[in-house]
Amino acid sequence: MNGWYETMEWLYHYYDKSTGPFRNLSDLLPEDAENVLTAIRNSNRGFASKRSKDYLEIRRSLELKARQLFIHKGGSPIRSHPHYMTLGECPWLMGWYPEGKALSLSISEFDPSTISFTYGDLFPTMRYLDDKPYRKQIYLLDEIRHVIRQFGLPQNWNPEGNKGPERYIEVQIWDDKPLQKWKS
Repeated sequence: MNGWYETMEWLYHYYDKSTGPFRNLSDLLPEDAENVLTAIRNSNRGFASKRSKDYLEIRRSLELKARQLFIHKGGSPIRSHPHYMTLGECPWLMGWYPEGKALSLSISEFDPSTISFTYGDLFPTMRYLDDKPYRKQIYLLDEIRHVIRQFGLPQNWNPEGNKGPERYIEVQIWDDKPLQKWKS
């Protein structure tokens, strides 16, 4: 599995230089979030400019579902909506942004009860219809380690995205405290 254990030590956050890290549409009122997304669409720059008209509605619904599943497994989310990171590096995500930047944080900076994982991005993980056992699942830290042992890291086996929607393991961060020094 070529260094997968070392990958478990680092979480990565990808963002655009112009906005800075940990800016979250879900933290905004729905009308304000829609205005921001409309401006992004009108700029026609980056991955977010291609998002569907119902993106925010779907996102809020999936985030609520993820939060409920996380609580059901014993997680203790503090935020209503998560911030997003990846478990291990995923250079492909730099291309989502006109001026892509990344920062990495040690997983040790986070209380495990405030982070959850999906095997792939939350959107396809919760919506893609196939028989993969990791669909519609939220994992705790000890659980995602088992899933990686079983299936490997998507960044390694599917870097081009031609083998399915899994390109990385997403980490949902349910607490602002470890992120304060990067949030403005």
